[in-house]
Amino acid sequence: MLLNIPNILTVVRILLLPLFVAAFMYGKYEYALYVFLLAAATDLFDGLIARLKKQATELGRILDPIADKFFMITSFILMTYYGMIPKWITIVVISRDMFVITGCVITYFISSSLRIEPTLAGKTASALQFIMIGLVLVLYINGGKTPPHALFILTAFFTIASGLQYVYNGLKMINSGNSRA
Repeated sequence: MLLNIPNILTVVRILLLPLFVAAFMYGKYEYALYVFLLAAATDLFDGLIARLKKQATELGRILDPIADKFFMITSFILMTYYGMIPKWITIVVISRDMFVITGCVITYFISSSLRIEPTLAGKTASALQFIMIGLVLVLYINGGKTPPHALFILTAFFTIASGLQYVYNGLKMINSGNSRA
């Protein structure tokens, strides 16, 4: 069933993105934070409900990471543009995502199949990215302080580590597919 609660929550997250961008660009950072937290909650609950109620679908497996990437990349670009976070962390996050997407396309064309399983490093990187964005908003609302530099470094470390792990897993998938040919 395509129209289930997890998929609806994922679509809601995608639809929240323009509200987040508008609130952010008009300097309504508290509203942007509320929308961001609502989006984070939909991300948490769509996966939880899909697993607990056994409502995982192929559509959800595709839409959920797309919704996450739209929100993350948009947030990182906006925060970099407005000088809230350093440019280098945005470059790391977007570069990792571009490598992963490119790797997925290559893997699909070589092996005619693609099955991406989330990894612990990938989930940790995503969680740290969400935490970082939320914390930046909270600190900015409360006087424009910058988060600890260690948070940027930790986020970058797990983002890079997860990217390398996805590349490794993709190469294993390609090699196992070629060995059967």
